[in-house]
Amino acid sequence: MSSVIRHIELLAPAKDYLSAVDAIDCGADAVYIGAGKFGARYAATNSIEDIKKVIDYAHRFGVKVYATLNTILFDNELEQAKAQAEALVAIGVDALIIQDMAYCRMGLQVPLHASTQTACSTVEQVEFFERVGFARAILERNLSGAQIAQISNNTSIELEAFIHGAICVCHSGRCFLSRSTSERSGNRGQCSQPCRLPYDLTDGNGAIYIKGKHLLSVCDLDLSTRVGQMLDAGVNSFKIEGRLKDRTYLRNIVSYYRRLIDDNIAARKDCCRASVGTSYIEFSPNPAKSFTRGGSIYLFDGKSAGVASFDTPKALGERIGRVAKVIGNRFIIDSQTALATGDGICFISDGEALGTNINGCEANIITPNSIKGIKVGTEIFRNYDRLFSASVEKSNIRRAIDAKIDITFTQSDITATATDCSGISATVCTQYCSDEAKDVQKAENTIRTQMSKSGQTIFNISEVVVNNTRFAPSSLLAQLRRELLEALECKRIAGYKYGAPFVENSQAKYYTCSITEQENVVNTLARSFYQDHGVTNITEGLDLKSSTVGYRVMVTDYCIRREIGQCLLKKPTIKGELYLERGRKKYKLTFDCAHCQMSIIDIK
Repeated sequence: MSSVIRHIELLAPAKDYLSAVDAIDCGADAVYIGAGKFGARYAATNSIEDIKKVIDYAHRFGVKVYATLNTILFDNELEQAKAQAEALVAIGVDALIIQDMAYCRMGLQVPLHASTQTACSTVEQVEFFERVGFARAILERNLSGAQIAQISNNTSIELEAFIHGAICVCHSGRCFLSRSTSERSGNRGQCSQPCRLPYDLTDGNGAIYIKGKHLLSVCDLDLSTRVGQMLDAGVNSFKIEGRLKDRTYLRNIVSYYRRLIDDNIAARKDCCRASVGTSYIEFSPNPAKSFTRGGSIYLFDGKSAGVASFDTPKALGERIGRVAKVIGNRFIIDSQTALATGDGICFISDGEALGTNINGCEANIITPNSIKGIKVGTEIFRNYDRLFSASVEKSNIRRAIDAKIDITFTQSDITATATDCSGISATVCTQYCSDEAKDVQKAENTIRTQMSKSGQTIFNISEVVVNNTRFAPSSLLAQLRRELLEALECKRIAGYKYGAPFVENSQAKYYTCSITEQENVVNTLARSFYQDHGVTNITEGLDLKSSTVGYRVMVTDYCIRREIGQCLLKKPTIKGELYLERGRKKYKLTFDCAHCQMSIIDIK
């Protein structure tokens, strides 16, 4: 059995500096954040100065900061992208998350992580990224636990996997559905999310099998019950999706997974946490209280139906109960409800998701702001819990590193040494002619009280050892403590260790000699990269073409046929070709039953 200790990371999104601080304080071991341009979330950008502030805050706890540069680059952007990447390296980011291989040719002195947009889904793909020099591969959300284990068993590279949040129904980085409807491309950070829209499922000739449903909208990912299996499968980093989510969501979800992952780490001798510090919060985390389209393990246990959300792409929230009776502008619910004035509720009415606020509650008699669409039998969900949200928002949150202080007195000086939980130490000595303590116990109590105060520092003083007790004024002890903890923090910062920068291995061969338009080669640097690694046939990326008509715009392990009980391998009643139609747009569905995958072809 291997004696290597695996450092396990909880990775959280950071929309901005304040979100990053929340994530760190609630227990994240790393955060990922977007810079000014070239990130896959166009609306989540930050200045170099603000990212530097995040780094300064994070590194004190050993928390890593990854910058997302995970869009594809056109030739006229290469110079600007390199300048931005170099600026991020200069301020101390721990890694760059990239999709475009052009970054491999920029001489960047930093580790590179292969984004999920590179469609990391097979042993062959991940093996290549490892051999060529990447520090980490971020795995596809379509993978099962068995597939993750297979990749882990055949590679040594760090593996990052999503554990919570929205799911891209397609193979990441291989989706052009947004590009097929407008100039907005997901590979350029501007996805318009057409997968969340309603479509008709037709035979292509006028017959409609399903009308106006969100046929490509899948439930959100919730692998909270699979943390142990993911650890055992070889996952190093557990990633929470959501760089556009609010701070309440972030505080709640990060706190929840911090506790869950800690429990699973404690049960495994070969695992330890990737950063230090204990998080102190004043609320009980509950992921059901935050934005969710309904939790799903998706395909982690294998491919099965029941992962889609046909009625709505919105957050229904936690189920409360059913309407038993409607009385005028009020309704009675069939459960002992915990609804409160100011809550938001959601329900399905005639196939459409509707919502309203609660104006008043008397036991299980509810007065909504609008009774429209609410009738006997309507299932009620709460998608905004006012009291819970207020408790999260108002909660005092602090992260602190345990440290021990040894203080020794002589007639002429006082020496104090602080040692944190990582074994890092700092010592401060001050000259002071002290008298013998008249009451040793009282003096020791005073010394311990003063030296235990950590105030607004990042430390929590768990123990104070007093040697050769003598008298010292409280003001002197307080000053000594401040200097000591400042020195210890400086030691932590000075001793921070970065990972090895990317060095391209020119001998690594790509796993195929041919690259299609699906693999997003749209600039000269990326083209030369693949050519130098053995690719002889490269088709220019689809984002360079004026139209996607005639091309595959999505490939996914999700299958509409499977979802509606019409699998081609199980004697379906709906036979023949299937199409998705919305307005003037028309897409043909094709099914690769050997690999259990569905593709969408833009035909109109």
